[in-house]
Amino acid sequence: MAVSNKYVLQQGPVIATLAGVAASAIRQQMGGGPSSGAVPQTPGPEITMTVAPRSKELLRAYIRHVGGDPGAYRGQVPAHFFPQWGFPLASRTLEGLPYPMFKVLNGGCRLEINGPLPAGEALHARGRLEDIDDNGRRAVIHQRVVTGTGAQPDAVVGHLYAIVPLGGKSDGKGKKKERVRVPHDAEELQRWRLRPDAGLDFAKLTGDFNPVHWVSPYARAFGFRNTILHGFSTMARAMEGLQRTLFAGSVRAIRVLDVKFTRPLVLPARVGLYAKGQSLWVGDAPDGPAYLQGTFETNDA
Repeated sequence: MAVSNKYVLQQGPVIATLAGVAASAIRQQMGGGPSSGAVPQTPGPEITMTVAPRSKELLRAYIRHVGGDPGAYRGQVPAHFFPQWGFPLASRTLEGLPYPMFKVLNGGCRLEINGPLPAGEALHARGRLEDIDDNGRRAVIHQRVVTGTGAQPDAVVGHLYAIVPLGGKSDGKGKKKERVRVPHDAEELQRWRLRPDAGLDFAKLTGDFNPVHWVSPYARAFGFRNTILHGFSTMARAMEGLQRTLFAGSVRAIRVLDVKFTRPLVLPARVGLYAKGQSLWVGDAPDGPAYLQGTFETNDA
């Protein structure tokens, strides 16, 4: 069932941020390319914000959308929901960077869960630009977003890794990277059927309305066959799948989830969640291509 449009009304900060990023990209293109400013020193200054309580209805709809059980999160915000407020905060740490941010790709995320996020009270979030690895061909931007309460300020720590292609020439010394594949002996935990509008539905619930996820002509203009699923949607579905299949539905079992988005997940799709030990993949089948690769750590490890 498609997600209701009414949740769009709760996404003002994220939509405003996307509009600002789009306006900045247009200014860069009109000026003939990215900003000529110098790469700033890192780590950068810390930016803070207060996160008002999200509605119970929005949280329930989001949890159901990514395959979770709302009853398991009674009085608690899922840790993987942090991009809903973290994305606007992280975007503010990128202001003034000399890169074509309209080309940015989501490379991965490390999510560290030190405590629960209470659903009924305001949360405190802070973001910082941690590091930039620029080799002339691409820039990997590392940002850190921390969310918590007065009693537990570091409850959820998210490390975001954005990749910006720069178009520089390779020195020819590096080997061509092999595509990540699902191991042949990995166990399939779940099978997902992702509808053509899965990107639009996730956008309604989180505010990330990047058109590459829901406007087919836009996605094709960037070289994709169709729209692609948000990396954070794939990550959230993977975490919920692990919790429901390996940990009897416990939302407190996983302490760390560390993932890389290894290739775009084009919609619609039928994919599986696979695990082997404490490693996980999202892919078509064993020995097939993987869209997500990662590891997880548990609280009893």
